[in-house]
Amino acid sequence: MSDYALELAGIEKVYKRDTPGEVVVLRGATLEVKRGEVVALVAPSGAGKSTLLHIAGLLDTPDAGSVALSGRNIVGLSDRERTLARRGEVGFIYQFHHLLPEFTALENIVIPQLANGVAAPEAEARARDLLDRVGVAARADHRPAALSGGEQQRVAFCRALANRPKLLLADEPTGNLDPGTSDQVFGALMGLVRETGLAALIATHNLELAARMDRTVRLDQGCVMAINAG
Repeated sequence: MSDYALELAGIEKVYKRDTPGEVVVLRGATLEVKRGEVVALVAPSGAGKSTLLHIAGLLDTPDAGSVALSGRNIVGLSDRERTLARRGEVGFIYQFHHLLPEFTALENIVIPQLANGVAAPEAEARARDLLDRVGVAARADHRPAALSGGEQQRVAFCRALANRPKLLLADEPTGNLDPGTSDQVFGALMGLVRETGLAALIATHNLELAARMDRTVRLDQGCVMAINAG
């Protein structure tokens, strides 16, 4: 089994425009994330970090290059195979929580597990354990509208980890929170990641948060550049 949860090699991505010409977003981007490693991805707005994360998370396909999860090359798989790989191996967290408003915090974490074939009692036990780890177990039966922004994002973290992914991808996961809440929520996220030992690639504009991760890389002119080794 590969030591790397994620391997991106020579990723190219170009978007066509209505007007003549094209937008080159990624130019041979290469990045590896080891199991148990937390990597910060920093980039200015519009540099392509969301595109890179979407390709890593199998939500988009590159025009060239390879994507491997746990040593398995994903490029060339059918849509169904990609969906199964994404569901079983990748957890994704966005800046906004995207919780299902009509369901409770607990149900939002149970539902992805049921879709993945987990029995209801086991799924509920897993959901309650995750909520407890991030300090919102008492809010399990509340719907998202009754939760604070920080609580909503903690539930989103739990949902992303519900199916025990090998790789966690996060796109500005605390960018919608005030600094104090952001620090608390990020601490909860890092606690979960460290406890489970999965790999994580976290895009952030917050350099203080980036410094708390193992390594920082920068996306610049479509290429991934190392900043520090943690």
